[in-house]
Amino acid sequence: MAYREVGMWEILEVLRRIGRGEKRSAVARATGFRRKTVRRYVNLAVKLGWKPGLEDPTEELAVGVFRKLRPVPEGGRVGEVERLLLPHRAKIKAWLAPDEKTDSKRGLRLTKVHELLSRQGIDVAYSSLHRFAVKHCGFADSRRFTVRIAESEPGEVAEVDFGRLGLIWDPEKEHNRVAHALIVTLVHSRHQYVHVTHSQKLQDLIDGLEDAWTFFGGVTRRLVVDNLRAAVTKADIYDPVFERIFNEYATYRGFVIDAARVAHAKDKPRVERNVQYVRESYFRGENWLDIGDAQRGAIRWCMKSAGMRVHGTTRKRPLVVFENVEQATLLPLEKERFDPPFWGEYKVHPDHHVSFQKALYSVPTRYVGKTVWVRGDTKLVRIYLDGELVKTHERQTPGGRSTDYADYPEEAAPYAMRDPERLIREARKRGKHVGEFMEALLSGDFPWAKLRQAQKLQRLGQKYSSRRVDQACRRALAFDLINVRRVEQIIRGNLDRVDLPEGQRAETEVVQFPLRFERAAESFSHQQQTEGDDHGGSETIAQNRSETSEAIGHRTDAARPGELRKESEPW
Repeated sequence: MAYREVGMWEILEVLRRIGRGEKRSAVARATGFRRKTVRRYVNLAVKLGWKPGLEDPTEELAVGVFRKLRPVPEGGRVGEVERLLLPHRAKIKAWLAPDEKTDSKRGLRLTKVHELLSRQGIDVAYSSLHRFAVKHCGFADSRRFTVRIAESEPGEVAEVDFGRLGLIWDPEKEHNRVAHALIVTLVHSRHQYVHVTHSQKLQDLIDGLEDAWTFFGGVTRRLVVDNLRAAVTKADIYDPVFERIFNEYATYRGFVIDAARVAHAKDKPRVERNVQYVRESYFRGENWLDIGDAQRGAIRWCMKSAGMRVHGTTRKRPLVVFENVEQATLLPLEKERFDPPFWGEYKVHPDHHVSFQKALYSVPTRYVGKTVWVRGDTKLVRIYLDGELVKTHERQTPGGRSTDYADYPEEAAPYAMRDPERLIREARKRGKHVGEFMEALLSGDFPWAKLRQAQKLQRLGQKYSSRRVDQACRRALAFDLINVRRVEQIIRGNLDRVDLPEGQRAETEVVQFPLRFERAAESFSHQQQTEGDDHGGSETIAQNRSETSEAIGHRTDAARPGELRKESEPW
């Protein structure tokens, strides 16, 4: 049997319902799981330390249950009845189809089909057969009747629906735009709130509900919604899938989402008829300046017109019933306004960051290359892997970056942080002269320009012994060779051991010998002739008149008068 992957969020929803005191059978119907599955989730959670009714389930608890259940062994019971009946689908469909031979307008009853299958050794529950026939055989119960259900308790349920109102002038767009009304109706009192908007997106739905709860002063325990795309990802009669952000919002406010069936207006009759009533009584025939003016008019209408009318069914004034009975039973509105987050699936890049809405956020090295879920609101960005929170950052504007340098490998952090002091401290641990060489290397106004050389010096200690590197740095410092490549050449040429006694290498100082061709400073003094004296002048004038210089060389080397060449004589 195929294994059905169950996410942490589904497990958490089951535990939350159980924690609120719902029966397991009701939770099974609402979530689509079997009662046996619900019981298994609860038992595992209890083994992990959860106390139903005394504490709310957390994401960490759901992750623990998720890991206990994974992987599911082959041979599970998910879809077993459906797989058993699929080979007989054509036969069941023929039994349910009208019989042309007998001119019958209908086929066999499903109870008869159930009996015929039992005779052939196919023993399944009637309810399972009914679901299979509806799903695969086009079976529909021909009975059409209805019953009036009991009235809900005060503060128990509210019904929500969108309805088209008409055109309203938009000053920003400078043309008329369609206006929609999000109508929230309290089932018990029939009191309602109208939120006017230009679209039916998730943000408009949440904003409308937040304004409605503020208007009512509390929250109902259950919310019946139509199959809006903003709220329901997958519409299903038994197992609807709710949009993640909207499901999170429901948890934040403490109400349970109850999705109506597709094309079943009777699942939310109180708000369904109100769409026409709101449009005709409140909107049409008025000259609204813009959507803000229309919203202010909607609040006045809800309080004075709709709230004070005598309701056709209850024969009571909705606002009076709400204030006297229902308002006190609503859940308190304690938390601040909900900040709708954005969810996305992203891959961690080799630079330890994920790009979320044009900003970068770091994660630890062990998550590089993996695909993670990122949740971001206006304040925080949370990063999840398999439902487990792995990193939290403050929200950055587009183009920004939030980097935790502790996420980098230890050897790469100083380079990324441009932290020369940390490299100097680590070098001093490897030797006195290594630390002095590192400090000289990283001195100056832009030390990070030499960080790559600093990293190479660290690697030399791994390639050669720390003692040899320290001796090579000592020799390089003596000759003012602040270059890591020259340090490596010293080690390769074994110059770190030259002219050093075997037992005194660490204490002996390297002495620099005088240069071979060094001349005295007096050798750079020059004689200068006076004006009018051609060659034979005897007076010498020093370039610096405050000082006098002596002739350089022996007297025997001076030129004799008879040996001087006259200007008229050739060379």
